[in-house]
Amino acid sequence: MSEVSAAAASGGQRPGEGRLGMLLVFLSALAWSFGGTIGRFVEVEDSWTVVFWRSAWAAAFLLAYMLWRDGPRGTVGLFRAMGLPGIAVSFCFAIASTAFVIALGYTTVANIVLMQAGVPLIAALLAWLAFREKVTGPTWGAIAAVIFGVGIMVSDSLDGGISPIGDGLALLIAVVFACATVITRRFSDVRMTPATCLGTVMAACLAASMAPHLAVPAGEMGWLFAFGALNLGLGLALFASGARLIPAAWAALIGTCEPLLAPVWVWLVHGEVPSTRTIVGGLVVLAALVAHLVFEFSSAQRPAKPGTTGVQQPL
Repeated sequence: MSEVSAAAASGGQRPGEGRLGMLLVFLSALAWSFGGTIGRFVEVEDSWTVVFWRSAWAAAFLLAYMLWRDGPRGTVGLFRAMGLPGIAVSFCFAIASTAFVIALGYTTVANIVLMQAGVPLIAALLAWLAFREKVTGPTWGAIAAVIFGVGIMVSDSLDGGISPIGDGLALLIAVVFACATVITRRFSDVRMTPATCLGTVMAACLAASMAPHLAVPAGEMGWLFAFGALNLGLGLALFASGARLIPAAWAALIGTCEPLLAPVWVWLVHGEVPSTRTIVGGLVVLAALVAHLVFEFSSAQRPAKPGTTGVQQPL
């Protein structure tokens, strides 16, 4: 999530770095795509307890990753350097990761992840509203298509097909991720890996204050470890490493593998079939995103105008 903008601004690279970057970003999307499937295996009834352990394991993994990569002194320096932008991204990430777990209890995995596919376009809209960043005609068309597609998806909640709480949380995840995207674009010189780690710590602290207890059966801890360290933490580490090596539009385009694959895994493993409206709305969102990213990437091959920024796909 955090370092795609830096990739867009980077210049030359060593041979093979582009292929490595694409592989790492794909592996991150693959890791994230199993989130809903793993979450369905967790049988802990209290969502706050699940949020705590998922966040705690993710924080431990990310901290260990930074210590391995940058050493103790470098890790401390990264946390100090992230400043207020990093703290803001941490809050966004804490809200999103918490809402994801709670939303699993109210709506389908497909509704959650397909709404997130529109994050880059929602971010473009927020950047225009907040900073009057220029939005091209094709981008406005894609934004309108995303709004239309999301409208089709959430219409299930209007006739009782899906809980409005679940769809509301799924939409909240997309909006806060879009906010994190805009912040990262405005402060592309700040490395946001420590911000994602801090976000998991924030989520764990909030969950600890809300959960009736934190004890879980021994058999559940393995799934919680996979849900936190492997699904969330490993995905973040892979994305942060790979996104620095490829253009932003490519990172976002490869990132669409997550919303494409996640409903498939849940369907194959748990038999959770998305509704017709979810499929139709999700296809509209994905088509708008892919068309927009292809346009962005083709434009990026031409000389860039001063002040333009790439499209970023958060986690």
